[in-house]
Amino acid sequence: MPLLFGTAGVPLSAADQSSEGGVRRIRELGLGALELEFVQGVRMGEEKARRVGQAAREENVVLSCHGPYWINLNSREPEKIVASRERLLHSARIGHLLGLTGVVFHPAFYHDDQPEIVLERVVKQLAAVRDVLDQQSNPVVLLPETTGKPTQFGTLTETVLLAKLIPGVLPCIDFSHLHARSNGRLNTYNEFCDVLEQVAEALGDRWVKHAHFHVSGIEYGLKGEKRHLVLQESDFAYLELLRAFRTFGIEGLVICESPNLEEDALLLQEAYASLG
Repeated sequence: MPLLFGTAGVPLSAADQSSEGGVRRIRELGLGALELEFVQGVRMGEEKARRVGQAAREENVVLSCHGPYWINLNSREPEKIVASRERLLHSARIGHLLGLTGVVFHPAFYHDDQPEIVLERVVKQLAAVRDVLDQQSNPVVLLPETTGKPTQFGTLTETVLLAKLIPGVLPCIDFSHLHARSNGRLNTYNEFCDVLEQVAEALGDRWVKHAHFHVSGIEYGLKGEKRHLVLQESDFAYLELLRAFRTFGIEGLVICESPNLEEDALLLQEAYASLG
C-alpha cells in the first residue's frame, strides 16, 4: 500500500461519532486510514465489527486499532499478566472481524527491573499471545509501540527486537514519543533517517511495506512525554520526518494523534504530497 494518513479515533468533525460514521468521515475528508481507539477497553461486539469492517472496505479506508491501556506484560501480579494477554487477544479477535492491519499496544512497565529482564518476560508473554492467534488462523499483526516515558518499556531497540524475535509482530514507531523520551533530541532529517534505516535493516520489506507510525505535536520534560500538542504549536520537525519517509519509500499508515486530529492529519498528508 502507499503511505496513508489518518486519525487516532473518529474525526472530531464527524456528525456521526460512531465507528462507521468515523469511516465515512475519513473518506469525505480525503484521508485514507482510521485507527479505532479501544484504549478504555474493546467495547465492540462481533456483529458491529463486521459492519464497521464492511463500511471500511466500501469506503476504501484502512483500519488499525489501539488496544487497551491496561496491558502490562511485566506486572508483579500473575493474574494481571493473564488479563493483559486476554485484552490483547480480544483486541486481535475483534480486529480480525474488522479487517484490521494491526493492533497497537503499550507492552509493559519496567518497575524496578533491569530492561533486559523485562525484555525476556515480554518476549515470552507476547510469543504466547502470537501462538494462540496463529492457532486460530488470525493474521492481525501485533504492534508494540515506542513509548514516551523512560519508565515504560518500549525503546526503539526493544520494539524492533520484539519484531525480530516473534513472527507476526512489527513495531509501531511513534516519532513524537521518541522525541519526548529523548527530552527533545531525535528531531532532524538525519536522525529520522537513522531510525528508518535501523528498522529497515533489521526487518526488511515486511516492515517497509507495512509500517505503522504515530505522529503529533508533543510537550515533554525530563521525565518524557507530558501531552500531545497541535503540530504547529510544538517543536516537532514533522516536515523533516515526511522528507525521510519520502527518501526511504516507506509504505503503511501514519496516524495523527494531535488534539485537532483531522486538521493535522490533513496537514501531514498535504505536506507529504507536496514533496513528491
